[in-house]
Amino acid sequence: MDAQGRGRAENIDPADQWVLNPNTGEYELRLSPSAPQSAVPGPRRSGSGSGGGTARGRTAPDRQSSSPGEAADAEVPSPRRRRGVPAEEPAANRRGRRPVKKKSKAKKILLWTGGIMAFVLVGTAGAAYLYLEHLNDNITSVSDDGASTGGFSKDKAINLLVIGTDKRTGSGNEGYGDANSVGHADTTILLHVSKDRTNATALSIPRDLIVNVPDCQTEQADGSTKVIKGSDNVRFNTSLGQDERTPSCTVRTVTALTGIQADNFMVADFNAVKTLTTAVGGVDVCLAKDIDDEDSHLKLSKGTHTIEGEQALAFVRTRHSVGFGGDLSRIALQQQFLSALMRKLKSNDTLTSPTKMIKLAEAGTKALTVDSQLDSIDKLKDLGLELGKLNVKNLTFTTVPVVDNPAEKVKATVVVNKSTAPTVFQMIKDDVSFTEVKEQAAASKNAAAAAAAARLKGTQSAASAVRVQVMNGGAPAGSAQETLNWLQNDEGVTKSENAGNAPAVLSRTTLEYAPDQADQARKLAAVMGLPGTALKPGKSVENSQGLPTMTLTLGKDFKGAGVSLTAPTAVPDTVQKSTADKVECAK
Repeated sequence: MDAQGRGRAENIDPADQWVLNPNTGEYELRLSPSAPQSAVPGPRRSGSGSGGGTARGRTAPDRQSSSPGEAADAEVPSPRRRRGVPAEEPAANRRGRRPVKKKSKAKKILLWTGGIMAFVLVGTAGAAYLYLEHLNDNITSVSDDGASTGGFSKDKAINLLVIGTDKRTGSGNEGYGDANSVGHADTTILLHVSKDRTNATALSIPRDLIVNVPDCQTEQADGSTKVIKGSDNVRFNTSLGQDERTPSCTVRTVTALTGIQADNFMVADFNAVKTLTTAVGGVDVCLAKDIDDEDSHLKLSKGTHTIEGEQALAFVRTRHSVGFGGDLSRIALQQQFLSALMRKLKSNDTLTSPTKMIKLAEAGTKALTVDSQLDSIDKLKDLGLELGKLNVKNLTFTTVPVVDNPAEKVKATVVVNKSTAPTVFQMIKDDVSFTEVKEQAAASKNAAAAAAAARLKGTQSAASAVRVQVMNGGAPAGSAQETLNWLQNDEGVTKSENAGNAPAVLSRTTLEYAPDQADQARKLAAVMGLPGTALKPGKSVENSQGLPTMTLTLGKDFKGAGVSLTAPTAVPDTVQKSTADKVECAK
């Protein structure tokens, strides 16, 4: 829309400009009666209205300016055929157009909405590419300062860090807690989506969890860099805002805590909850008891309620009236709320409503601050479409396992539960589903896992009969000798030797062996805690005595002599989890 047209249309509901074309089954932008319609809005002309400037200091992509003659040469859509009038036959000597099998409207809308049903903020951004390119101007982006992987990939698992701050900007937000907050990491979720897109895990990180915040290099407004000093034994929420820390500092803190590096991050403030719930027409929540919380201003009776706007924000902020009245109880409430919101977003009355989809696109892009790798609608759309492949029944919400801080007499903070948290972190790192996935891709993965597990079944030789050479293929320096000493002195594997560095670096530890050495391989796997995937049937080599021997190559995953490398396959029973498809009532 050019500068002249913008002034006339500024009071028009954008949703009213989209109409369903019965001939194509697609939504099209309705312009003036004389203007041609397009199923997908084209780029705006450079120099329109704003004088070529860009919003929030971002550089706009180059666009070719249109000359006055281009409009006359542009292809004009064919006139619509009236009902009952036969279709015109193709002219002689011309090939007819091959009929195209069209997707149903529901499937098209599902494709367009992308990540909406996988995660609310990503989903609304994925749907946003339906709308005008001006949505790019809604997006605020900040540098990731090298803290992330550099962006998600379509052929890999995705790790997205979503940070909700307690910054009280916007009308009506002053009454919630500290009105002068600089914006700490109040609600943080690490969303892991599996490589095959069949399942996902949303890991909540308590704001009062005691962590070590590492030094953080950040980009300043003038382009220079500044290293913000880290802090040990502090609350997790201080990884953002405190001492001018940026979202990249939170990313680094999560990596240090879990061993998982985020591909991208998103930040949202209080207004995100209000605008998104209003755009979707409210979210249904269930209460197992009456709630009257003076701090959050939430007053609801027992039962099911539809909430939006201020009331929705009060719902996710309340904590004194649910559970044990602490932050962990509020996390559980927020997880229930997000599950309900995603169910609403996935429902037909949302997906098939152009009005709601446009409002979600507007609200979602305005609510987001994203890293510099996600600073356009196209990038958000690509991410949304990847996440949109997920079925919410396989999206598991869980929380970092914690225990009360033993250093405190009055319990106010928590620390990582060292007996269960490492398993949760490792399962996410290893792309292990927290739910049972009954889909073809998962079945294929399970078949491969079954084949690997079969290599561990069968007889095992005595430890003294195991002949193996140990090589370092990416483990810390000295690992080969450390392992050799442990095998010989503690485990009785005396026919072993150090073969130095491997010719190549491996990401995972492997044990290669000949068919007649399978019983030795199974014994060594049992001693070292090697998974079946580490066993590599192949051939033997000769050791220093000229005798056939197996080759154990320690990869980057090697954690130390005697530390098992077998990945966990099930969530510990003590870890609480829920899936997004189930309705739960707050207690």
